[in-house]
Amino acid sequence: MGSTNLETEQTAVLADAANPTASPPAEKDSEPSYDTGLTAWLHVMGSFFLFFNSWGVINTWGAYQTYYEQYLLVGVSSSSIAWIGSLQSFLLMLIGVVTGPLFDLGYFRSLISFAAFLMPFGLMMTSISTKYWQLILAQGVCVGLAAGCLFVPSVALLPQYFRRKRGLANGLAASGSSIGGVVYPIMFNQLQKTVGFPWATRALGFLSFGTICISVSLMRQRFEPKEKRRLYDFSAFKEPAFCIFAAAMFLGFLGFYNFLFYVQTYAIETGIVGPNLGFYLLSMLNAASTFGRITPNFVADHTGPINMLCPAVTITAVLAFVWIGVHTVAGIIVLSALYGFFSGGFVSLPPVVMAYMTPDVRDLGTRMGMVFAITSIGLLIGTPIGGAILSDTNQFLGVQLFTACCLIGSAGLMALLRVVRAKGQLIAKV
Repeated sequence: MGSTNLETEQTAVLADAANPTASPPAEKDSEPSYDTGLTAWLHVMGSFFLFFNSWGVINTWGAYQTYYEQYLLVGVSSSSIAWIGSLQSFLLMLIGVVTGPLFDLGYFRSLISFAAFLMPFGLMMTSISTKYWQLILAQGVCVGLAAGCLFVPSVALLPQYFRRKRGLANGLAASGSSIGGVVYPIMFNQLQKTVGFPWATRALGFLSFGTICISVSLMRQRFEPKEKRRLYDFSAFKEPAFCIFAAAMFLGFLGFYNFLFYVQTYAIETGIVGPNLGFYLLSMLNAASTFGRITPNFVADHTGPINMLCPAVTITAVLAFVWIGVHTVAGIIVLSALYGFFSGGFVSLPPVVMAYMTPDVRDLGTRMGMVFAITSIGLLIGTPIGGAILSDTNQFLGVQLFTACCLIGSAGLMALLRVVRAKGQLIAKV
């Protein structure tokens, strides 16, 4: 009897994934196993802390970049230092090629349990590092791998519990990366002033361990796998929409993180703000991003995820161009807040779009891993390219233009994706 119920639930999920715009039968609306119930929303809380310790930690890098340039790694170029942060982001995305299929095979708890060890370990090793190569291994490799083990599970599990409210659930969970991007930099900035860099970083490690353990205790995979999954689903590359989406993600993330990495350095070195306020720009950006992740995802449940992703990327690109002309305290604060808000949709909606475009939800982990692997290349080389431009020119204009051009290119591809999915219709829920 239990097996029959499980198969019935799986059939419902697969039917919904194959035709996400179709309305479920009326009797499904009251079904407690989807969209409502304590178990479903506890998984949103658990996913929140996975985001908190994956992208939340990655979003803290801007504070470390500034600290390393001014204190720990004086004399090392901005481009070289940026490789540490870009390596984190690269590994977070790249190992989706492995973690996606492992998730599909039922190893969800093994992945997040491994990260519960590796994330604190990487931060503890960072706290005792004094040389560049040590930071590459501890903060770049260990933290990056741990974040990668958390990220795909954080977005791939929720579609098993949500259908109508999938966007809202993902937005609430994804706000964890923004909250983490507020809490972690402020903790680091305040503690390194009072107890020093080593203990400030160790405190982050203790917090990450405790919050990941909350996710381990709350979250369970709903469907057990019935067959082996491949690392790649090459049939996806025969779908124009998938290829366009992957290219748009690569181009967008090639430029996106340059703003987060260099806005603090830009504001401080150009004399717009002092070092104290400069350290808080990243926290302001991430605080605004919290609302930017929840609101577009909520609206996407009613308008379609691609319809929300297109304007989010476009406005983010426009703000990157605006960055060129900002030279006042009020301007840089407002710009950081607006960039955080609108880019929140850009970074939180892609998993919803992937769930929408994946015919079989059981392949979601694999396809996410494929897109994230492509995106990881952009993350790896994007900020070092920005750093190299900055080092060669000693001006921020090149970095600003590079960021803006990559994002506007991504926005163009997202618009093309909408045309393909809507089949030319001007008004369509896609």
